Amino acid sequence: MAAMVEIHFPVTAEDEWIDDVGDFMIDLEEELGIEEYEDGEEIGDEYVFFIAGANERTLLRAASRVAQRDGVPGGAYAMVTDTAAAAVGLGRRVSLPVR
Repeated sequence: MAAMVEIHFPVTAEDEWIDDVGDFMIDLEEELGIEEYEDGEEIGDEYVFFIAGANERTLLRAASRVAQRDGVPGGAYAMVTDTAAAAVGLGRRVSLPVR
């Protein structure tokens, strides 16, 4: 079991930002040593990215940077959980800064 952060965004009609975030995650993997734990996916009315491979503080820093990217929808938040969580959305909710 390892720390994991889910980054939740509201689903919007425009979805070009999803590919941009995916590309940005590659940069963050190299810079911060995180890893995209699973591919992002649409779950209900949210799009969720999953990151792990570092301590909670580093994962939340990465999530904050993702939430502040130009073009991403506002209203993002993080869920601090672990890789053994039984379902998405379980854990401690953390507000992310807005741009």
